[in-house]
Amino acid sequence: MRLFLHELRAQQKLFWRSRELAFFTFMLPVILFFLLGSVYGEDEVEGVRGADYLLAGMVGYGCISTAFAGLAIMLVIRREQGILKRLRATPLPPATYLAAVLSSIVLVFALETLVLITIGRLAFDTALPDRPLSLAVALLLGAVSFAALGVALSSLVRSAEGASAVVNAIYLPVSFISGAFFSPNSFPAFLEAIANVLPLTYFIELVRNIMLHGSQVWDEPTAVAVVAAWGALGLVVAVRSFRWEPRER
Repeated sequence: MRLFLHELRAQQKLFWRSRELAFFTFMLPVILFFLLGSVYGEDEVEGVRGADYLLAGMVGYGCISTAFAGLAIMLVIRREQGILKRLRATPLPPATYLAAVLSSIVLVFALETLVLITIGRLAFDTALPDRPLSLAVALLLGAVSFAALGVALSSLVRSAEGASAVVNAIYLPVSFISGAFFSPNSFPAFLEAIANVLPLTYFIELVRNIMLHGSQVWDEPTAVAVVAAWGALGLVVAVRSFRWEPRER
């Protein structure tokens, strides 16, 4: 536990000292929420205010941005630079290192969610969640599942140079198709069909139902099951293919 807490503090310092990582995974969802909320925050989307609808979507976007994209890029860069290989030669157990990295990502996402809710309340008068425990469970499920997918993706990306391009080519279209920014009900049929198999679609639906309609997390078994299933798939791939050493050129 002492090693874990020490490494967790170190991971937090590394995250906030990396300006690019902190901006694109933490600040970008906040900025987009403020901009999009200013554009259609007073409109009505699916029977609710646009700002309230958007807030739940941006929480989902923040989750995939932080726990999936940011984590995958970070692990690929550290692996290809030989950092992960050198860590294996230290007294720090590999499981403790990975636990600290994942916990750091979850903490960042939790803070990001609090910032989004605060901005929504102060700038757009969005309602505060009335099911905070269910929301916390849903957010933890999403963070863990997308983190597992992020670790899995990091094992498939072959170079640090291509990490950003590969990850961005996946998570940005997924965020759009899943309805993080707009209602997916207005999308063409082929995009709706794609959205219906994406984990982010169900995570955003879960968060929206809890935040906007007062649902409990156990009232949404389908959404919970789909998000958990994708997380389990990511875990299996990560366990089977995660690498500590740089790939041979």
